[in-house]
Amino acid sequence: MNGVHRRWNPLSKRWVLVSPHRMQRPWQGQQDTPAQLDHTPYDPACYLCPGNTRANGETNPAYETTFAFENDFAALLPSPQPRPRPTGILRAEPEAGLCRVLCYSPDHSLTMSRMAVGQIESVIQLWHREYLEIAQIPWIRNIQIFENRGEMMGASNPHPHGQLWANETVPDEVAVETESQSEHWTATGHSLLASTLAEEEASGERIVCANEHFVALVPFWAVWPFETMVVPRRHYGSIGQQSPEEDQALARILSELTIRYDKLFDTPFPYSMGLHQAPVNNGPLPGWHFHMHFFPPLLRSASVRKFLVGYEMLAQPQRDITPEAAAARLRECENIPAIPPL
Repeated sequence: MNGVHRRWNPLSKRWVLVSPHRMQRPWQGQQDTPAQLDHTPYDPACYLCPGNTRANGETNPAYETTFAFENDFAALLPSPQPRPRPTGILRAEPEAGLCRVLCYSPDHSLTMSRMAVGQIESVIQLWHREYLEIAQIPWIRNIQIFENRGEMMGASNPHPHGQLWANETVPDEVAVETESQSEHWTATGHSLLASTLAEEEASGERIVCANEHFVALVPFWAVWPFETMVVPRRHYGSIGQQSPEEDQALARILSELTIRYDKLFDTPFPYSMGLHQAPVNNGPLPGWHFHMHFFPPLLRSASVRKFLVGYEMLAQPQRDITPEAAAARLRECENIPAIPPL
């Protein structure tokens, strides 16, 4: 569909407006300074580098692969409290949890797109271990693993790292995905994302890259210009259920996808990336299908980004470039590093 239309997102239960003709308009908006690659393998001022002292006075070990620690400025604190009975319209309640920092590598200059596949596999195994460990805490209900890459997406430190936030309640986005996937499972006996993946592979228009265990695609309902999802072919609820072979395959597809991102505008591509997986300690959720979201802001070049403002904030999401065109551009990017490793 090439004219103005809207598309339904069955995961979030929202519509997105698609206006392809707007890509022809002249751009006179804000242009950001393109991201620059940091070639420094060790920064004595970085609080994530091995052997350095963090803000709380603790010293990082001389780690050689990955490293995880409790966030020194955690947004959630591990102190569950009784919840008051809701009264009235204006409500507030305590929220407990924990936050961890997940360092991907001791090398300050690396990004996922410049890491060897084996190094990315070590990161996935870190996610795996952290998820399984924290899922054992009985009052935790959701484990969100994510990464903000680049200053444009709010990363406060360029050292390669992600975060884990675990809540005693299920956050809104995960709650909606839980509801939509459970409804589809109850109605059809099939996974919503497995059914979606079957349609996507039959079409092929929005597939970016794939291997024997995973598919990376621009969702039919994507909001961000070059938004992608990584979906496993096998139906399982969390990274804690992945096999070693699936860990390896996920590492390969994350390497390929992030390399394509960097190649698109020949810049270290900013994004927010996250793992969506079944809430924990919530009873059986057979409809849940593990997946990953990539939300990159760049629109036309390394310096022009998409803003979700005005209509998007007040009415519904809107995009200009179609998901099919975005997928085609990512497919055209050769699977070689845009910025070669040092």
